[in-house]
Amino acid sequence: MQSYTIGQAARLLGVSPDTARRWADAGRVATHRDESGRRVIDGKSLAAFSMEVAQSGGEDDASYTSARNAFPGIVTGIKLGDIAAQVTIQAGPHRLVSLLTREAVEELGLEVGMQATARVKSTSVHIDRT
Repeated sequence: MQSYTIGQAARLLGVSPDTARRWADAGRVATHRDESGRRVIDGKSLAAFSMEVAQSGGEDDASYTSARNAFPGIVTGIKLGDIAAQVTIQAGPHRLVSLLTREAVEELGLEVGMQATARVKSTSVHIDRT
């Protein structure tokens, strides 16, 4: 399972590293130390917490923007069908849902808790693994 540093988690949540650190210190999201001694958050915990933050509106109502319609975030849900799949990404306060082939999800190796970028063009959403 992928883990994220406080700084990486902050970027994915659309907040400052200080805010993410305060949330971790307050016990809102669990952290542990990696082999280097850095505080990290496991991907599944961060995925769940990102949905909680989005529903509560976060610490402030600052808008989250991304250049060229790219929304870096964390995979919060995957529904696999026989042929199609649905992938949900929480990018700060934005929840993006993409319908793509099951084969594409498998080729990208997407899992809940993994960092990914949703790229939006017109009515299509493309997912890049980051």
